[in-house]
Amino acid sequence: MPVISLPDGSQRSFDHPVTVFEVAADIGPGLAKAALAGKVNGELVDTSHIIDEDTQLSIVTSRDEEGLEVIRHSAAHLMAQAVKQLYPEAQVTIGPVIEDGFFYDFAMEKMLTPDDLAVIEKRMQEIIKEKLPIERSLMERDEAIRFFREMGESYKAEIIQDIPKDEPLSLYRQGDFIDLCRGPHVPNTGSIPAVRLTRLAGAYWRGDSNNEQLQRVYGTAWGNKKDLKAYIKRLEEAEKRSHRKIGRQLDLFHIQEEAPGQVFWHDKGWTLYKTIEQYMRDKQYAHDYKEIKTPQLLDFSLWERSGHAAKYSDDMFSLESDGRQFAIKPMNCPCHVQVFNQGLKSYRDLPLRLAEFGSCHRNEMSGALNGLMRVRAFVQDDAHIFCSEEQIESEVGKFIDFLHEVYSDFGFTEVIYRLSTRPENRVGSDEVWDKAEKALADAMDAKRLDWQELPGEGAFYGPKIEFSLKDCMGRVWQLGTIQVDFSMPERLDAQYVAEDGSRQVPVMLHRAILGSFERFIGILIEHFEGKFPTWLSPEQVVVMNITDKQAEYVEKVVEKLKNAGIRAISDLRNEKIGFKIREHTMQRIPYLLVTGDREVETASVAVRTRTGEDRGSMSVDAFISKVSAEIDGRHLKLFEE
Repeated sequence: MPVISLPDGSQRSFDHPVTVFEVAADIGPGLAKAALAGKVNGELVDTSHIIDEDTQLSIVTSRDEEGLEVIRHSAAHLMAQAVKQLYPEAQVTIGPVIEDGFFYDFAMEKMLTPDDLAVIEKRMQEIIKEKLPIERSLMERDEAIRFFREMGESYKAEIIQDIPKDEPLSLYRQGDFIDLCRGPHVPNTGSIPAVRLTRLAGAYWRGDSNNEQLQRVYGTAWGNKKDLKAYIKRLEEAEKRSHRKIGRQLDLFHIQEEAPGQVFWHDKGWTLYKTIEQYMRDKQYAHDYKEIKTPQLLDFSLWERSGHAAKYSDDMFSLESDGRQFAIKPMNCPCHVQVFNQGLKSYRDLPLRLAEFGSCHRNEMSGALNGLMRVRAFVQDDAHIFCSEEQIESEVGKFIDFLHEVYSDFGFTEVIYRLSTRPENRVGSDEVWDKAEKALADAMDAKRLDWQELPGEGAFYGPKIEFSLKDCMGRVWQLGTIQVDFSMPERLDAQYVAEDGSRQVPVMLHRAILGSFERFIGILIEHFEGKFPTWLSPEQVVVMNITDKQAEYVEKVVEKLKNAGIRAISDLRNEKIGFKIREHTMQRIPYLLVTGDREVETASVAVRTRTGEDRGSMSVDAFISKVSAEIDGRHLKLFEE
């Protein structure tokens, strides 16, 4: 009979098979009430799961990350049940858990509106109060196909048809609703403590634009109402900071239907873009990178040799010319190997660091496109380091220092480190993977970084470190990466002459810090709410006159500012000065200089900031000195007196 080992090291013995719930109840009534699921030998299971042998068990509650996942999974079913009760003709398709919530796609004639969300949510609350038991059952594949077809759920039947015949199918029932699902789920609908529907969207069946358009309903669920309330507040703050909304307000960029997933940069947005690009160019030069530029269109055979075609051909744009198949490059790696291959390299040439602001195109699904955050055409701050095995750890360490410099300059000091190790589908021997994974781990340990492992999440050609940062709202963004690749250089015939005269294949380190410029700028817009530090602001200073008598003086001041390398504009409109100040404050320009008769007489300017502070009057030279120091130092705050 089973002996149950618990996380605290204690054990409990039973003379008969027991469920996870019964073990929780044996520990205490409070835990039994809080139990949402169990973790049996590391696998999530329902509280009704029967244990009949010696087992490692932990009880999962809403305080656990896995508990939140179970709640959200069950909330998706709860929403689907409410929709089916309100709109019986609706068909349910897929409803996964996503970050901070869940969604479900529905096929239905009625077009849902935001008002309908309130109706659905009200019905969900009624079902929660019913505390309907959630029960698991098994069904054979062919029987399940017939079962869902008879229910009129053709999408579910189609999903099941793609499942291998010998794979067991589990169904979950709660009241009048039943759905195909692996589980686990909470014990009853009353175990979903805090849920809210958030928005509507469109989606194509299976993500294919050739298929039917479905309606997607998003929601969020939390372990208590306090956490839900805090999340809704974060959503409201995020909406205020939406890069798309601020991008329109500040005239930075736009995206239109004729070029899906591609950005039209306006003057001010392009100034921001070029500022970041030049910053990265200068940084890379200081860290001994050589900047290159490679073609956009390459023969498809190169992508077959590199291994990308087999993995990513569906995401690549291709075309035919002169009887040859070409692809628009989705990444820069194979092109950089071609540059390395020009002229025989020696061990003295290593490490060789090749960097490119590489334009890439990927055929992202239209439903996944999201402003600057998810596009089809983007530019990476991409680089590849060709080195020997002995140089891997040192190069990774230098890269980590480089990355910290960059993130700090943009105001990001909290970085999360994750090591993604070998996936099941990979190239290269275990010995090679052992070396690569150890080199990355040792480099982080040498920097005394607190990191976690992501088993099986590496690229097909090698392991990688992922660097994520937190913005001002606590949101985590995965940006930087460094990947060890023993495979691609060999596939593309890269060699160097070793110290002993032998020909060796270099190791290739793929690295990026910002990721894509487009996404990074989107993050910056939201992080700063468009109130960029002066060194990043597209327009750093605006000089305004009170009357026409100061117009000539304003132009001279602007010219002097520009000659000092400061991005300055003038506003000579025949408007009241208060109106001008309000308008440029809304445009988030850091410094607003006002000139009247007194300023003309004293060769000075009255300095205001976009925060509304009056910094008083100072000479033009003094102002230039202060602002130039702020820009050169990449200060994150406006200068202080």
